[in-house]
Amino acid sequence: MRTLIVDDEPIARRVLREELELFPEVEIAGEAANGKEALLKIAELRPDLVFLDLQMPVMSGFEVIQNLNSAPPPAIVIVTAFDQHAIRAFEAGAIDYLLKPIHAARLGKSVERAKAMLLKPAEVAGDLAKIAASTEALSPSASRKIVGRIGEEYHLLDTRDVLAFQAERELVWIITARQRFLATQSLTAIEMRLADPQFQRVHRNAIVNVNHIRKMSALSSQRWMITLSNSLQVIVSKRQAHNVRQMLHW
Repeated sequence: MRTLIVDDEPIARRVLREELELFPEVEIAGEAANGKEALLKIAELRPDLVFLDLQMPVMSGFEVIQNLNSAPPPAIVIVTAFDQHAIRAFEAGAIDYLLKPIHAARLGKSVERAKAMLLKPAEVAGDLAKIAASTEALSPSASRKIVGRIGEEYHLLDTRDVLAFQAERELVWIITARQRFLATQSLTAIEMRLADPQFQRVHRNAIVNVNHIRKMSALSSQRWMITLSNSLQVIVSKRQAHNVRQMLHW
């Protein structure tokens, strides 16, 4: 497993490196001293596994996860010296977390867990999306992440960049300005998870991002056509037309 160590303390990085070098399945690909450097190294080195400290200058571990866009995303093991609230938040979705000082036996369990999870890239991406969502209470400006798939690669998508979700029979597409991704959840599950007025169900087969609506044209007294910022047109059902007009203050 190509592994990146991220910590602002050189001694902490050295100690973790020495411990990880005892595991034959681990290859240390590099180190980073802060969050911004970590994002650059993740994009450059494409590690399988990242040991990520939470409390760092320049950009925290929280912000690294919120800004992670690599595909496929690495497995993340959180490393922290304190902050019980952060640990509880990450238990819902983290691959694993380690408390400093790190004990060799506990590190071994973490490596084994990461090894097992890397065989399931969809679950890794889903867990990271959960972590990003769980930090919203700690960082209100953060945008949620959602998992989209192209071929065998799973991408963490910023919901602000999503124009719409569209269902075609058993498939659900995530539509951005440039690409379409396959969703890993049903349209109903996506709607429940988002629970955000920014996203509105306009048809049984479609959810749109109201911030990307550019035009709304009347087809009849009760039916409307929405045009999104990428020129995609979506029919608004009779049932939803009133809610959409009201939401847009029409």
